[in-house]
This record gives sequence, structure tokens and C-alpha cells, in this order.
Amino acid sequence: MTHVFGIPMRTRFRRVTAREGVLLHGPCGWGEFSPFPEYPPAVCARWAAAAREAATTPWPPPLRERVPVNVTVPAVDPHSAAAIVAASGCTTAKVKVAEPGQTAADDVARVAAVRAALGPAGRIRVDANGAWTVPEAAVRIRRLDEFDLEYVEQPVPTLDDMAALRRRVDVPLAADEVVRLADDPSRIAGLRHAADVVVLKVQPLGGVWPALRVAEAAGLPAVVSSALETSVGIAAGLALAAALPELPYACGLATVALLTTDVVSDPLVPVDGHIAVRRPPVDEALVAASELAGIRRDAWLDRLAAAEAAG
Repeated sequence: MTHVFGIPMRTRFRRVTAREGVLLHGPCGWGEFSPFPEYPPAVCARWAAAAREAATTPWPPPLRERVPVNVTVPAVDPHSAAAIVAASGCTTAKVKVAEPGQTAADDVARVAAVRAALGPAGRIRVDANGAWTVPEAAVRIRRLDEFDLEYVEQPVPTLDDMAALRRRVDVPLAADEVVRLADDPSRIAGLRHAADVVVLKVQPLGGVWPALRVAEAAGLPAVVSSALETSVGIAAGLALAAALPELPYACGLATVALLTTDVVSDPLVPVDGHIAVRRPPVDEALVAASELAGIRRDAWLDRLAAAEAAG
């Protein structure tokens, strides 16, 4: 059984205004296939494998009953950023920076507002999605570290760039794209010289079990993050976070609030900065309300077929 869904986002995030994808059902439950529009079939193959795993393969047993999470703050104005943090109940925030069309001053104002909303004991990490050069990142990070950064996620595009930047700044660096877009994420030479933290995302890594192998190979503290999924995809992220031997950082799994609706009636949202490890059932009425039809539906089914063929 498959459903093709489309759900608008509350705020543009990662230059995306809606999340679309395919939900697959199997003997173990529902899986989600929702790669971003620009990804080719070879990249999407892992996303398809993750969806099939969720539908057909039991996940590892959990080592914890709930997972600490951060609130994710899009590249919004300072007032909106503070409101998002205040409403979340989380004590850690991940703030998007380096948004195209915005300035360094915009980033500073947003992070300052988040620090004020969190208070001095809260933790802040920023994510640049590889947008900066090494010299630019060094300057930007030093400025933003006035607000006491926990780490900076993917500040520069390549592993070599990260290694060079790591020698120029004191703030820890987290590797995201350089891991999940690698030909073999479990075999990345030099990762420990370039990063202090590894970011794990279930769909881009091919599933919960492959992501666990990546975590073991990386040998770095891990943060499990979402790919802006519905609660179907978030459940897989929770399964991964719950199975990690250690979980020293809050995870980036509190992103359902960025969507205008969900495909479950009991969505995976944080309570007191944590999300309980569970797998809520899909609500057929909500799925029907978000169902895509016609050309858009056919395009997604074709995309899934191409991804599985490429895998």
C-alpha cells in the first residue's frame, strides 16, 4: 500500500515551502520516502531503502524511552525566532544561518534573540549547510560564538575545508552533508580530523541499521536529526537515537511543528524538551487530506521507482 502526500510548511525552510513524498506500508508498519527535489535517483536510492526498511524490517531494541531534542529555528526574523523557542519547551536550539539573501547581521540578530529566549543555561548550535568559505566561516563563527555556541553544523562544503577550519576556530564542528552525501558514509577517511560531532539522518543514510553502522565507523559523538519528515519519518529517527549506545547531545527531531499538519493524529512533538520513543499509527483521514493526485502523484511514484532501480 502506498500514499503520495503533500504538506505545506509553516515557514520556508531549506528553500522548501512544502514537503512531499510517498508513504509505504509493510508488515512492520509505515515507511517514508521524501527526498528533496534536487536529489538524483542515485542519491534517492538510500531514501528508498530507508522507507522499505521501516516497512519490512524490525528496528533495533531501544536503550532509552525518550530522546532529548532541540527546537529548530528557520531563517526568520528575531521576534519570530524568539517566539519559536519560547513555544517549544526545549532548552537547546538549532538556528539556521547563511540563508541566501540574508546578511551576517541577520544571523547575529537571530542568534541573539534565541540566546535571550533560552537564557544563559540554554544551548545553541547553528547550521550553515556548507554555505561559507573557510575564511568567511572563521569570521562568522567567532562573531556568533559571542552567544556561546555548542557547535556549528556543516559550516563549509567539503571535508578538507572542515579540517582547515577546525584548525582556525575553537568551536566544535559537526559533519552532516559530507557524511550523508558520501559514496560510502561508513568509510570516510579523515572524518575525525575534520569534525567533533557526526550528524545522522535515517533516510539519507539508508535506514536505521545502516545509520547505526555509520555511527560506529565514525567514532564520534552522534546527533540524530530529521530530514523534515512527517511523524512516520521521525519515528525512524527516534528508533535510531534510542538505539545509540550513547546520546550526549539533544537531537534534531522536533521538526513536525514546521509542517502545517501531519499524517498521524498523535504527532511526534516534544514535551519538556523530549520526545517519547514510539511509532504512532497513520491516520487514514489525515493521509487522505494530504493525498496528491494526477501528475504530481505519478511523478513521485516514478521517482520512487527510479530510486529503487538506482539502488
